Amino acid sequence: MDPGTDRQERRGKSLLLSDMVIDNSVVADRLATRPEICLLVSVARCYSASSDIQRADMHGGRLWMKPIPVQFHIGPLVVHTYGIGLAITFWFAYRYFERRLKQRGYPWAWVTGMFVWVIVAAIIGARVMHVLANLSFYTADPAQIVQVWHGGLSSFGGLIAGIPTGFIIARKRCPDLSLANLADLVAPVLIAAWGVGRLLGPQLMVAGGGHPTHQWFGMYYADQVGKRLPVPIFQAMISFGIFFTVIMIEKRMANRPAGFVASSTVGMWGLGRFFEEHLWLAYPGHLGAVLVQLAGLGLFAVGLGWSVWLLAHRESHPLPLAERAFIMAGASGATVDSVSPSLDGDNGDSFSSQVMESSDLDGDNGVRNGSTDARTGGQPVTTEDPAEG
Repeated sequence: MDPGTDRQERRGKSLLLSDMVIDNSVVADRLATRPEICLLVSVARCYSASSDIQRADMHGGRLWMKPIPVQFHIGPLVVHTYGIGLAITFWFAYRYFERRLKQRGYPWAWVTGMFVWVIVAAIIGARVMHVLANLSFYTADPAQIVQVWHGGLSSFGGLIAGIPTGFIIARKRCPDLSLANLADLVAPVLIAAWGVGRLLGPQLMVAGGGHPTHQWFGMYYADQVGKRLPVPIFQAMISFGIFFTVIMIEKRMANRPAGFVASSTVGMWGLGRFFEEHLWLAYPGHLGAVLVQLAGLGLFAVGLGWSVWLLAHRESHPLPLAERAFIMAGASGATVDSVSPSLDGDNGDSFSSQVMESSDLDGDNGVRNGSTDARTGGQPVTTEDPAEG
């Protein structure tokens, strides 16, 4: 046999072994009982240990595929893309929440200190929950517990620890914010940050993909064999869909009760989280996956029940003055400060009609919105864009 042909045949066999045995060391050890196969098994394991994934095309050529890089070097310093993604996500959430407070006239200087504590609590809670859900793995290798850069942060753990921390600090430093109003302000921030975090976190970490797939949209991930479902991208799409939905509720549903934006977000995110885990991530018999699905369904039930209860008792949970002023300012193009005095003492009965009258100005080809006003020195009255991020 020609030496070149023999080498190609051996490389082809090693590729097959890399697909067959990389996730099953028992099978690999059985195949390795013959000396001529032992070398091929070793080669297959080397292919897996490295992050380079190779596949042969249908014409017998070579196609080199690399997963998304999970780290890079700046001199002697190793920088993990997963950590950079988390930092960007937290910064985005901080700036967006600060912006929402400013838009409604609330003090915002206290946000920086609060976010430091929220970040610490969220990371610790997320890691602890992940370790508990995969306790057998970390019991066998305790050193992995602190290696957060390899991935492994539970979203539910982060929420359980981070949200109460933020709410307690916010209530102390900004007493004007009621719990319901604070929840409405935070909910869009969290769901938008969740979508950004999926793209900049799990998408860039070790083993960030879902189930194996042969579909065209499959992607390669470090330490995972073959093409995988790009679950972080799917999760981001779902999150951004929820985000735009709750923003529309916030802008268009002027007579909603306080807390309704938060309750809607909880319900939709819980249902989405259930389907994400059930369809793309869960493996039979894995306790962590079962718990995530149950928690998702639980959040959906809580969000749905909370929303129904708020709608049935909307008279006793009116929107706060700052939020009503923000909606009217967005509809009329005025500022929050100029609208707020007209709402002082208003019980909310005439609020919806005021918003509807202001909204009528937007569809008049700019005739009314573009008219002059003596208070602006004869300059046209322009409409500010109240779009949320």
